[in-house]
Amino acid sequence: MQNSEALALTAVLLAAAGELTQRINDGVVARGFEARPAYGFAFTRLAPGGATVTELGVHLGVTKQAASQLVEELVRKGFVERRPHPEDARARLVVLTERGWECTRAAEEAAAEAVRAWTDVLGEGEVRALCDRLARIAPNGPIRPAW
Repeated sequence: MQNSEALALTAVLLAAAGELTQRINDGVVARGFEARPAYGFAFTRLAPGGATVTELGVHLGVTKQAASQLVEELVRKGFVERRPHPEDARARLVVLTERGWECTRAAEEAAAEAVRAWTDVLGEGEVRALCDRLARIAPNGPIRPAW
């Protein structure tokens, strides 16, 4: 692959990822949640069973201070709450509230709508093939924004 072809591939993948992120966030907002894309990236780490601020910072690729500021914002908006950590008395566990789970479900619906739009253009088989191919090259690990 020539450099120009690699650059073109890079550009379309980044454009698709950015558009997908924006469409999901727009769908969440349209469903009545005051949100921004960073919330969704945080929720992917918090959804399984919570996380400490430090763990969330590592997941997002930000400092503990930045993660703490995000958690404060999420607490104020009612998306998360802090609870005692079940294994570490010094730590607090940040978990999604019912409102946080509702926002997560809204994001899932918005993501499904965005993918349906791709299916309208490419067809269901092509979208499945695209998913399979991207899964072969996508890194395992946290899904985080490019700050």
